[in-house]
Parts: sequence; C-alpha cells; structure tokens
Amino acid sequence: MTNSKSHPFSKSQLDNIIKAHPTPFHIYDKKPMLENAQSFNKAFSWAKGYTNYFAVKGTPTPAIVKALKDGAGYGADCSSLTELLLVEKIGLKGEEIMFTSNNTTAQEYEKAYELGAIINLDDISHIEFLEETLGGKLPEMLSFRYNPGEAKAGNTIIGHPADAKYGLTTDQMYQAYEIAKNKGVKRFGIHTMVASNELNEVYFAETANIMFKLAKDIQEKVGIKFDLINLGGGIGVAYHPDQTQPSFAKIGELIKEEYNAIFTDENNKPRVVTECARCVTAPFGYLVTKAVHHKDIYKKYIGVDACMTNLMRPALYGAYHHISVIGKENAPCDHTYDLVGKLCENNDKFAIDRKLPKIDRNDLIVIHDTGAHGHAMGFNYNGTLKSAEIMLNEDGSFDLIRRQETIEDLFQTLVW
Repeated sequence: MTNSKSHPFSKSQLDNIIKAHPTPFHIYDKKPMLENAQSFNKAFSWAKGYTNYFAVKGTPTPAIVKALKDGAGYGADCSSLTELLLVEKIGLKGEEIMFTSNNTTAQEYEKAYELGAIINLDDISHIEFLEETLGGKLPEMLSFRYNPGEAKAGNTIIGHPADAKYGLTTDQMYQAYEIAKNKGVKRFGIHTMVASNELNEVYFAETANIMFKLAKDIQEKVGIKFDLINLGGGIGVAYHPDQTQPSFAKIGELIKEEYNAIFTDENNKPRVVTECARCVTAPFGYLVTKAVHHKDIYKKYIGVDACMTNLMRPALYGAYHHISVIGKENAPCDHTYDLVGKLCENNDKFAIDRKLPKIDRNDLIVIHDTGAHGHAMGFNYNGTLKSAEIMLNEDGSFDLIRRQETIEDLFQTLVW
C-alpha cells in the first residue's frame, strides 16, 4: 500500500518556501481553488440571482475571501463583528454580506446594519432586541434561521437539530414573519443550516424540499414574499481516499427539481443562495510540517513541529486527514505511527495507528484538506504561536498572506 492522495508540491518548491517561512505553515493552491468555486456556481446557474455566501469562519483570511469575491463573485456569510470588519476591509458591502449569528451583541447588529448586510435572526426574541439596538427601527430586509427539530435528522458533526441551540421552531417562524411584517419590514429571507461535512447529495435536496415548502406556506399564510431562501452549507469533503467527493452538479440538479416542483408560479421565484465554505476551499489547503522526533515505547510516535494550534479537527472530532511524506509518496506504507504534536494534551494527534512510509527526522510531511477549519480554529494553549499562511500561485510563485505570530504578538495583550 502506498500514499493515494496527490498534492501540488515538489520537495524543491517546499524547500524554497521554507527558506523564507519555516514550518509549520498552511499553504493554499489558488488556481484549482478558484476553478472549484466557479464549478460550484455552475451547479446553480439555473437559479436566477444565485450567490454563494462564503462562510468566513471556515477560512477567515482576507486573501482567500477576496480571491473568491474577485474570481467567483462570492459574497460572505459572517457570524461576528470581527468577520464583518474583515469583509468590509476587502470591499464587500450591502447584500453581498449575510450576517448569521447567535447570542448576538448590540455592537454586532449595529455594524451589520451599518454595512447594509442581510441580517439573519437566530431567535424570535431578537426582533425586539434588534429594534431596540437600532433606535426603534428595523432593516428593510430581515431573515430568520429555521430549526426543523424532529422534521430533519442532523449528522455527526453538527448534531441533531432538536438538540441544537440555533434557530426558530416551526411555529415561531410563522409568528416571526407576522411580527416583522407588522413592524414594517418590506423584504424577507429564510435560512437553515442542518448539516456539516455531509457527503450524501440527496440530504441537501431533502433540506431544500423542507425549506421550499415552508417558505411557500409562510408566504401564503402571512401574506409576504420571500426575496431569498438560504439553504445553508454543509456539503462535505472526501477527506479519506476511499470516500467520494459529492457532485456539485448533482446537488444543484436535485435542488432544481425540488424548486421547480414547488415554485410553479412565475411571479413567485425567490432567489436560492447557499453559504458553503468547506467544499470550496478545504481540498486546496495543506498543513506543511516537519518530523522532529521519533519515540518508540508502547507505540511508535513521530513528533512534528505542528500541533493542535495548527489543526484541531483530528483532536476535536477524531477527524481523518490524509498524510503524505514528501519524497516518499510512492514508498510502501509499512510503518504504523501516531503522528503527534507537542502540546500537553494526549489528544494532540494528527493520526493514530496510521500506516505510513518510514519517517526520518527532518522529513517534510503534508497534511491534506486543511483549507477550511484548519488555521481558523487555532488557539494559543501552552503559548503556542499560530503559523503563517501562504498562497501558491499558478506560476509556482508564492505569496505570504498571513505572517506567523510572534511572542510579541502573544504578550501584547498582557498587563505585566
């Protein structure tokens, strides 16, 4: 058995980058990322006015968000003040931004309103809170997040909707739109998010069916019209070589069938939008790290210079990320290792009992599919510093798009 996932780097190319930026670092392959983003758009080309609002939390790096804006016409889905400020700085504004948050502060709502973002409320009580925050007024357009409860099964990562803190119940949805209408809101959106890293294409058609039917029924009973229906995100990534990447084209076609079956009136055609991030960028990001230690006790360990600070998913979810050893891609995977970081936590591991080629000290190791929920989830436990981020260009050149943190950065907030 040999490594069965490819990567776009040569050893000489990585060695050249490491001269300027030592490991560990995240690197993103720009050209195929943008091609993938455009392919995602194509799957929804049937939907007039379609936009993918890239979920900034997945990869909150301005160069990535701006590349998707400029290269694929993406908007941004934001969930915090910081994310709103980030997308403002790269030139997104107005309804190019969707603000979906929970337990939201007044300051966050004020900034979303200032930018003209589509505000997507997470609870019926937030109508009153938002109105108070904005000095007795509401935006012209308002959206609400739906929690389908028992009507829709969740999946492993996001959990069961009935147990989730997000969104409004079915009855509350009708009440919320009635209240908003009576308070003078003129335009409406509706939203849900019930899956994360889901590989079953039919799952998304089922969600669309629920949302389209609910939207149509609310329109008829409350007497409003929806401008847009946001189907959320959650399309997964084939992290394991044995998994199959969901087909964007198939998902788009299945959702189109549901849409056309329910919205038959040409005068009632709400926009369909999404907020996908993982499936757009994750396969085109890589964590590059170096083997620094070998430990042979009850198990064989390879200690690398990356840790949970750089990639939390394996520790947090038990998630699989494929691993390549540079220069040994075709070597037999005849050694069994735990690949571990240095944090004082026993779950600081990138792989457990993984079959890999023999790893020697200073070998470069590439951890695949870190282009979303990789660098973004980092933290500073044990005073560990977050790594640099690098963009690999089509011509083989590279740009630093986030420098590595320094001790001075970490100490700057401390009062001595």
